[in-house]
Amino acid sequence: MILISILLGTLVAGVGSVWLAALLSFGALGRFTQHMLSMAAGALLSTAFMHLLPEAFESGIEPHDLFLTLLVGLVFFFLLDKAELWHHGHEHHHPERVEVGSGAHAAHGEHDHGAHAHHGHVQGHDHGSAPKGGSWAVLAGDSVHCFGDGVLIASAFVADLRLGAIAALAVLAHEVPHHMGDLMVLRAGTSNKRAALIKVSLAGAVTALGGVLGYWLVDQLHSWLPYFLVVASSSFVYVALADLIPQLQKRLSARETAAQIAWLAAGIVLVAAMSSLGEHAH
Repeated sequence: MILISILLGTLVAGVGSVWLAALLSFGALGRFTQHMLSMAAGALLSTAFMHLLPEAFESGIEPHDLFLTLLVGLVFFFLLDKAELWHHGHEHHHPERVEVGSGAHAAHGEHDHGAHAHHGHVQGHDHGSAPKGGSWAVLAGDSVHCFGDGVLIASAFVADLRLGAIAALAVLAHEVPHHMGDLMVLRAGTSNKRAALIKVSLAGAVTALGGVLGYWLVDQLHSWLPYFLVVASSSFVYVALADLIPQLQKRLSARETAAQIAWLAAGIVLVAAMSSLGEHAH
């Protein structure tokens, strides 16, 4: 039952996020991108602080060890960001794209720079600077990224089915802007929307492979589950605070600011509502 749930959750998060990204990128819903960033930030923070961390701390493991894991996780994602920035800069020699596109193909599942990727790749496309061969690098990196997402979702499902469902939705939410950037990179080299969608969908499907491996790993190393949950939390917190929220820190009108706050709250309420429904189901 758990394995089936993991497969369903990883496919919805991995492939569903790609299709939703395509709808936003290619359809008439592009104006909602900022709202989705706000909602994703709220969902990620709520998932980390209201579910993943409490679940880990209820395990009885020394809090000092779990907080140390959280700190190491945050520093790790910061260093991963730096490494990707350096690699991207040496590979493309294009300062404008380096800063904003650093996370487009980060090498870990929890790491998402959708907002940066989105804006950076639009810029690259407008200036005709996105290299045609770069699409394969993005797809390869995206596959690794999604594989890690699958491992995290599996960890959450093994701990609790409700927690797994919440984690899958949180991953789906924060992967959407990331995949929007990927799709734009692929479109820079070709005008075929369908081919771009299929390629990114296949990369997203790798999430399911990560889920199966994650299920096996967590089953073998059950005592390490609290640490997996804390690492997942550190990634969600890092993504929300370092990637998504900075994109929302712009000078806006009172009405636009109110909308931002409302969508941020909606992300938190969505996670809380799912939790409540899950508890009633139990």
